[in-house]
Amino acid sequence: MNPIPKLMKITEVKVWLVEGVKYNWTMLKVVTDTGHSGVGEATNWPGSPIIEAAARHVGERVIGLDPMRTDFIWTKLYRDLNWIGPFGASMCAISGLDMALLDLKAKVLGVPMYQLLGGAFRTSIPLYANYWFTGGGHDAADYAEQARVVKDAGFGGLKFDPFAHTNYLYGTDLDTNLALTPEMQERAVEVTRAVREAVGPGLDMMIETHAMMNGRMAVRMAERLAPFGMTWYEEPAGPESADTLRALRERLPGNVSICIGERHYTRHGFRPVLEKHVCDIIMPDITRCGGPSEMKRIATMAEAYNVLVAPHNPNGPLSTLASAHVCAAIPNLFRCEFMFNDVPWRDAVLSHPLDVRDGHLHLSDRPGLGVDLVEEELERHPGIRGLGERHNFYV
Repeated sequence: MNPIPKLMKITEVKVWLVEGVKYNWTMLKVVTDTGHSGVGEATNWPGSPIIEAAARHVGERVIGLDPMRTDFIWTKLYRDLNWIGPFGASMCAISGLDMALLDLKAKVLGVPMYQLLGGAFRTSIPLYANYWFTGGGHDAADYAEQARVVKDAGFGGLKFDPFAHTNYLYGTDLDTNLALTPEMQERAVEVTRAVREAVGPGLDMMIETHAMMNGRMAVRMAERLAPFGMTWYEEPAGPESADTLRALRERLPGNVSICIGERHYTRHGFRPVLEKHVCDIIMPDITRCGGPSEMKRIATMAEAYNVLVAPHNPNGPLSTLASAHVCAAIPNLFRCEFMFNDVPWRDAVLSHPLDVRDGHLHLSDRPGLGVDLVEEELERHPGIRGLGERHNFYV
């Protein structure tokens, strides 16, 4: 291992907006005066150019700082930018920078990132599949056929939103108040039944709602889908009120677990959710919640409440790797989300491809995240800007 420099300074933070399968990825690279570098991801949507601009601004704020002071930089940025809100675009930028700084620090030290997070409980990370249903006509038969492909690939779980192709394409003037017609309700039941029959009783089946049903309808559909053995019922309400989520939890069937957290930012956002015992599983998103440092802190909080962690991750490959490193370093892991179908250049933007086998992501012992970005490949796939940016609720 090379000697650790006594002092380094950040000299540049590069940012790229890259087209992904669902929406744009926001990628970062921190460069120092000693030639060391680290890579990160700050992906969020819609409006990813806002995230890109925030990442560039946050990058400018850390020029000249010592990148090894990772917690100091996180705290300084959080306090400096808190005036515009402790979440949203600024926290996505902090999340991506935190990821890049931890990658850099681990590479300087010559250890995998999970060693900085306390060491590994495991290096083979169990995954569940999302975005596996992109082919066909999205009816029950199509879902069943594609679900069998997921099972045959060795995944122990899959997630889908049986309401996505009905409610979100209906009432675009908001006249329905997030209701479902009887026909839409029946279609969701048929799709869910078909998937469960296709994969059998042993596979975890997560039902997503994207908080796109009113409270009455969310309870009604939980009651109708519960007999199919949901592993969890995701986001029956939005993130705005832990009290509302608690009230819904009390109305759901007793065997239905709730998972929330993709739109909760930092430990402060998760605190009332845990204190009010809203859910059985949380799903922090590493490119939103505050990066690997903060996700580890959130997971430790969740452990105190006997709550499992299943990171939300419909993002790019750096998000996948960083989430997996946190998953390696926590005892209360359930599964990590994985994009089953992705753009053909997903692995091409990395110096080493993701090692996904038998429904698990296998982490290497290479330093940091174990990869670098291939800048030329990033630039071959510029992100879609403006209103042409992909925006759907299917994942």
